[in-house]
Amino acid sequence: MTAIATARITGTPTVRVRMTPRGRRALALLVAAPVIVAGTLAGAGVLGGALAGAVASSSTSTAEFEHITVLPGQSLWQIAEAVAPEADPRDVIAEIELLNGIAGAIQPGEQLAIPAHYSR
Repeated sequence: MTAIATARITGTPTVRVRMTPRGRRALALLVAAPVIVAGTLAGAGVLGGALAGAVASSSTSTAEFEHITVLPGQSLWQIAEAVAPEADPRDVIAEIELLNGIAGAIQPGEQLAIPAHYSR
């Protein structure tokens, strides 16, 4: 027969922590939540300015534009066709939206800046 020696361990016993599937999901959610929130806010444009990284420049802008007043019932498409009949209205609308900081919704009486190269 073989004798097996057993040693008595003194001190504090080590406790092994086991993660349950529910615990793993909760931990993953806690770790991922700030990343998801930051991504959502950046995608929505809330943090866009903070995440974009502004670049300083010594040059001044010499952009020229003129203003038009939106008439009742007038759409951006109609304005684009009126100011630049030879250009694609989608491109003109994109420039007007970018210049005025709007996303397609305009109101009668509103002043819109139109890029000068379309008004000539």
